[in-house]
Amino acid sequence: MIQVRKGGLDHPAVRDLLMMHLTEMRGATPIENAHALDLGELGHPSIRFFSAWEDDRLIGVAAIKALEPGHAEVKSMRTAPAALRRGVGRLLLDHLLAVARARGDRRVSLETGTAPMFAPANAMYEAAGFRDGPVFGGYPASPHNRFLTMEL
Repeated sequence: MIQVRKGGLDHPAVRDLLMMHLTEMRGATPIENAHALDLGELGHPSIRFFSAWEDDRLIGVAAIKALEPGHAEVKSMRTAPAALRRGVGRLLLDHLLAVARARGDRRVSLETGTAPMFAPANAMYEAAGFRDGPVFGGYPASPHNRFLTMEL
């Protein structure tokens, strides 16, 4: 059974998955356009972090950041390699959207990459209802980044 739990940044498996995520994101995108958050940033009070577990195995992580009243941002979505293509990313995304709705957000945005490795994530976001939107949150526009948004 899969459980989504609040928190987990102190768990070694979470730290390992996030380190892999950071390394991969920074390797696929020029450093000035790689906006994945590190552990310290994910612990900021404006961010709610979640981890997904199947029994005692970490299968994914995701976070949601409050940007301004009514507007939130999806951050640090990552499925563990052994759990890919099992719907973990969509489960976490749906959880984040439910959190956003519960706290009264009217819009959720995200920044993602344009390299081929981002194609599965982009397809998932589009299937969930995200559409291309304006640059937000102080990010610089670039050909390496894509900005998506969804009205709730």
